[in-house]
Amino acid sequence: MKEKQLILVGGGGHCKAVIDVAMAAERPIMGIIDESLAIDDSVVGVSVIGRDNDIKEIVAKHGDSVEFLITVGHIKSSAIRVRIANAITLAGGAFATPLIAPSAHIAIGAQVGRGTVVMHNAVVNTHATIGDNSIINTGAIVEHDCTVGDFVHISTGAIVNGMSTIGNDCFIGSHATIAHVTKVAPTTVVGAGAVVVKDIDEAGTYCGVSAKRIK
Repeated sequence: MKEKQLILVGGGGHCKAVIDVAMAAERPIMGIIDESLAIDDSVVGVSVIGRDNDIKEIVAKHGDSVEFLITVGHIKSSAIRVRIANAITLAGGAFATPLIAPSAHIAIGAQVGRGTVVMHNAVVNTHATIGDNSIINTGAIVEHDCTVGDFVHISTGAIVNGMSTIGNDCFIGSHATIAHVTKVAPTTVVGAGAVVVKDIDEAGTYCGVSAKRIK
């Protein structure tokens, strides 16, 4: 069975990093959809083939031979990624089977949702569950029995310790640490380097050691 080609939506810095992972994983890429780049421009050698409003036409033309991966980055808010996902769903498109870097480790019993990318040297440990359209970025660790929701970004070098729960649409900043058996409410932003040692029940932005709400 021929492997489905990826269509990447968003041509910025995160897209470049995802292309590198896809190449390492030998996943074929058809092209990039981007609102700001010119058609036939390229990003790391991958051509721009359309705009967001071309998604429906691409689905109609290529059917189930293509899968979509959202490559707009997630800094604090997942709103743009959610909007793109809704457009893909409305057009009848399918989200990519998880894109996993060969250097990443997905442990026995772990599950990773569609449209999610696990970047170089990341670890998803045993019986952890990662939702759809999330980012487990370079060197991040999601420990055993964790639950990470949809549209979550676990940033570079962040650690989510065992049996913790990260709600949908959260942003966990670079080198932040979530303590063992801790819950983080949906849409929460945890700043870079923060240490969360108790449950976050109210969404907001949390920074510091130990993390406190700043807004």
